[in-house]
Amino acid sequence: MAFAAFSFVSQSAFAQDNFKVNVENSSLTWKGYKPTGSHSGTITLASGSIAVKNNKLTGGTFLADMSTIKDADGSAKLEGHLKSEDFFEIAVFPTSKFEITKTEVNAGKIQVTGNMTIKGITKQITFPATLAVSKDNVTLISETFQINRADFNVKYKSKTFFNDLKDKFVNDDFDFQVTIVATK
Repeated sequence: MAFAAFSFVSQSAFAQDNFKVNVENSSLTWKGYKPTGSHSGTITLASGSIAVKNNKLTGGTFLADMSTIKDADGSAKLEGHLKSEDFFEIAVFPTSKFEITKTEVNAGKIQVTGNMTIKGITKQITFPATLAVSKDNVTLISETFQINRADFNVKYKSKTFFNDLKDKFVNDDFDFQVTIVATK
């Protein structure tokens, strides 16, 4: 009688850890530009999760509460304008979403690729980030990267949509940076 050799691998070798985003300790910062200056501020996450396997980022989903968009200078007028139909139209699109679809390590940085949904339009974006993993915590910190608002039908004073603006335009690309803190 012949015996087949079996090797048993512990389940933990294949286990994926899921971490819940701590929205109070996480941050989303933005900076938009126009010829006469810039504005910057924050948006608060509503919820999110990060998946890690063998200390590597394998997935994640993040939901931003667009009603929380803030101007760093505290301008209620600017905040109201950003929430209006001219920009993010939060009455119709109260949240934006990012879902990680792929990660690759390149020169010590993680290239995070995913689907960004703003105003109901989904586009793929990639940004560089670092990941710190401990037993009960994960921190994902992106470098500053750019998002093209015209890709998401944010038209206000955009040269993509209007060709007669001269120097009265708002740049389509805006800077974005994320710091995500999550716990088990």
